[in-house]
Amino acid sequence: MELQLINEQGQSAGAVTASDALFGREYNEALVHQVITAFLANARTGDRAQLTRAEVRHSTKKPFKQKGTGRARAGMTSSPIWRGGGRAFPNKPDENFSQKVNRKMFRAGIASIFSRLVQDGRLTVVESLGVDAPRTKLLAEKLKGLGISDRVLIIDSVVDDNLWLSARNMHQVLVLEPHQADPVSLVRFDRVLMTRDAVKSLEEMYA
Repeated sequence: MELQLINEQGQSAGAVTASDALFGREYNEALVHQVITAFLANARTGDRAQLTRAEVRHSTKKPFKQKGTGRARAGMTSSPIWRGGGRAFPNKPDENFSQKVNRKMFRAGIASIFSRLVQDGRLTVVESLGVDAPRTKLLAEKLKGLGISDRVLIIDSVVDDNLWLSARNMHQVLVLEPHQADPVSLVRFDRVLMTRDAVKSLEEMYA
């Protein structure tokens, strides 16, 4: 298939040949959901912790006598059913939230996302993208010249310091290299802008 190619002035510069396996795939919503869910789950640190009934601060004295009060019998105030007591099944820092996704499934999920971006017209391919100095204003003017005013993900084959520093202060812009492109970033931004060289790099990785 062919993707529309534009120059740095936003004018049409022909087309670039792209792989059907990466950019012309049928969209699989269930697979994309599974890939994104696993990606987010694998990013969790599992650092939350709660106390068991043995770890909470409490007295071992029986709170009231066993019989004659009309209340349910109780041995310690650390019981999970008591206010201030421990948890019966507490969360611990060693809790594992990771989910396994096969390499073939992950590659197919990424290809499905790229194909959907092409179908929705949210993917733009530019001949090259660079700024002469690390200034946010220069990059903002260049994106405006390309007709991009939405939240945009920029994928370049090699991100130089000027481009990265120029985009660092723009909360609606994220700059990545092809190997850094993740499924969450691809679906989170309104537009995806990539260079011709980035298309070739992604094809070598996923097609």
